[in-house]
Amino acid sequence: QVQLVESGGDLVQPGGSLRLSCTASGIIFSAANMAWFRQAPGKQRELVAGITRGGSATYAVSAKGRFTITRDNRENTVYLQMNSLKPDDTAVYYCASGVSTVYTAWGQGTQVTVSS
Repeated sequence: QVQLVESGGDLVQPGGSLRLSCTASGIIFSAANMAWFRQAPGKQRELVAGITRGGSATYAVSAKGRFTITRDNRENTVYLQMNSLKPDDTAVYYCASGVSTVYTAWGQGTQVTVSS
């Protein structure tokens, strides 16, 4: 059974930073593509960043230059470092795993709130 557990969400002021973590179990982590999505109230879930099993990263336009996705295959963990946070980044952030760009397993989400 695949399980993805996110952590690291918090209330942060604009301009601040957070690092989200997602630890996976029940999958061959090193063979999985991983990604972070987010969903703000009243909006559709959107892809924030993805990282292939080979370590290649892609970013949404809104995340490029501010967010960094990395993975540690020894720890079965994917990270999302978020800098220069804006109120528009407020959302529930979800970790996902899958093959290619088809994500079949999801975490429960972690809340990120950017507010002064």
